[in-house]
Amino acid sequence: MSSSPLLDVYRRADVEVVRGSGLRVWDSRGRCYLDFMGGIAVLALGHCPPRLVEALHRQAQTLWHASNLLATPGATKVARRLVDNSFGDVAFFNNSGSEAVDLAIKLVRRYFNTHRTEPARWRIVTMERGYHGRTLATIAAGGSDKLTDGFEPLMGGFDRVAFGDLAAAEAAVGPETAAILLEPVQGDGGIVVADGDYMRGLRRLADRHGLLLILDEVQTGFGRTGRLFAHEHAGIAPDILAFGKGVGAGYPLAGILTTQKVADCMNRGSHGGTLAGAPLGMAVADAVLDALLEDGFLERVAERGERLGRRLEELVRDYPGTFAAARGIGLLRGLQCRRDPWQMAAELRAAGLLVAPAMDNVIRIVPPLVVGEAEIDEAADILRKVAGGAASA
Repeated sequence: MSSSPLLDVYRRADVEVVRGSGLRVWDSRGRCYLDFMGGIAVLALGHCPPRLVEALHRQAQTLWHASNLLATPGATKVARRLVDNSFGDVAFFNNSGSEAVDLAIKLVRRYFNTHRTEPARWRIVTMERGYHGRTLATIAAGGSDKLTDGFEPLMGGFDRVAFGDLAAAEAAVGPETAAILLEPVQGDGGIVVADGDYMRGLRRLADRHGLLLILDEVQTGFGRTGRLFAHEHAGIAPDILAFGKGVGAGYPLAGILTTQKVADCMNRGSHGGTLAGAPLGMAVADAVLDALLEDGFLERVAERGERLGRRLEELVRDYPGTFAAARGIGLLRGLQCRRDPWQMAAELRAAGLLVAPAMDNVIRIVPPLVVGEAEIDEAADILRKVAGGAASA
């Protein structure tokens, strides 16, 4: 039985992190780590980036919070910037990726109830090994045992198919199907990238059957793949997009983008949130967008991602007994291990490198987007050292 006053739901390492700067963190014992976990793809600009510290400090001295019964300039400004740089016509802000995906599911129900189809359309095709959050709706959408165990009966309406199998998705569409929901890159599912043909095929499938296409870009959005949003690589646009993580770069912030056609199904009182679009978060998001939209920033992310990908492929080639495959795109990468990824993560942590385990024996390698070539090479050297030790053991 844990002696901690915190609910014991995390598999925490015996490391208490007390300080961070750039790509590095220090624990309570004074030890330094190179952080290629990045808060699990959250810390887009690294630890304590000066521009975000300044933005938050400035806003904290001006206005922390105002009810959504009043207007504030920050939410309107950030929403406009997102709309101007995406497919969307309308944005809504909330606090977490789970809330964002939950709202996307609500929008599907509301949209088809408003249009009063016959039969009623409410079911959503989702993907095996998908991860969409921890609310009752989003664990049902994901469906894996680790999410759903003990929380039955689950919310109905989700039909799961194999990720990447367009024929399976088409076969799952029935008269009650309303939408398709997926991540362009499955993060928790093992860093599995949806190829362009698959994404374009899903868009055509949705159009052919009058479905809404929902993309969960909570992990892939805001520059993580070298584009502002990952679906841009496939040249398509969703009807609804859930975002989070990188938009707040460590500040709890998320939301959705959608088309006017979908947004029109909502009216005043149909949704809300106490802290939705509150001034502190909007100040941070505005500063994050300043960085991401600077000339050359996303191109540098793509270049660094290619370098990281090459270094990981070298490790697979040189240590086939330790690593089975390298996966990913941009700075959302993974190494499939031939043994327990939690043990591999522990050995890397002991060597000074932080990574995050995922499904399918994968360790996630998701450094802040400001990572440099020297830090990529340093991380690769630590991986090589640990792999070499495992190979000789």
